Amino acid sequence: MGIYRLIQSREVTRLSVEVPELRWEPSVFQDPDGGSAILWPYLPCVRMPLKMRPREWDALAILSSPDELISLREEEGQDKESPGVHLESATASGTTLGMLVRDLSQLQLEGPAIPDPERIRLLRHAENSRGGMPIFALEPGIDDQKWADWQSRWADEQVRFRNLISTFGRNRRWAKARLMAISRIQKPPFAIPNDLGAAAAVCAAWWLEEFKSLTPELSRERDERFASRIRGAISNLRESAAMDWGAGGPSLLVPVQQCYLPSLEDSLIACGSVEKMERE
Repeated sequence: MGIYRLIQSREVTRLSVEVPELRWEPSVFQDPDGGSAILWPYLPCVRMPLKMRPREWDALAILSSPDELISLREEEGQDKESPGVHLESATASGTTLGMLVRDLSQLQLEGPAIPDPERIRLLRHAENSRGGMPIFALEPGIDDQKWADWQSRWADEQVRFRNLISTFGRNRRWAKARLMAISRIQKPPFAIPNDLGAAAAVCAAWWLEEFKSLTPELSRERDERFASRIRGAISNLRESAAMDWGAGGPSLLVPVQQCYLPSLEDSLIACGSVEKMERE
């Protein structure tokens, strides 16, 4: 019994360290070469309140691969033909996504919905505004060998014995993560729906569970790659001779899941490399 309590104590400590600050306000990164990235925190599967949505931006960068953007559009069409089909599938899946959908369904808010309502909304807005705003896929495609190697190493971690056996404690970890996350939710400068804070705790629990097998090295590599590609997207916009961005340069909107924002923000601030990017 004493050993069990010690394991529990260590798990609580680990979770309290891992739950980051859960912020509602965007973080703006000023690129040293000109232009900016607006890191906008949102909750997966949730329609964010109108007053929380960013208003002014020049281009969109989504933390997905080109193939995932195609799938996002396809899922939207499938959901219009058969409303709720993807939500029902996720609920019955027994996966962490199913747990996320289950818990969000118990709250009074706009959602849950699949495909991710904020990403598809922003994607369609960019496609239909100003004759088509620039869109970037921040996750490399399947032909990127370096990224394929990263994904392979993550897959190896996921099937390690310690990660496979940890599935048995998933419900307990999930409940503890939700509890830990409550104290990490920052008070917004404006009123928000009561259940949006509860949704933030649920989404934090999902994020921690979904990526628990990532080692510190893999996390660092992922964040550094995304940061370099964000700077590359800003560079692509700056080099566009057809646009007059003004004195401040172009602004790139990057929707980021709330729990992930602090980590990506730190990597972006420290980023010294700029990866060449092309628009979708």
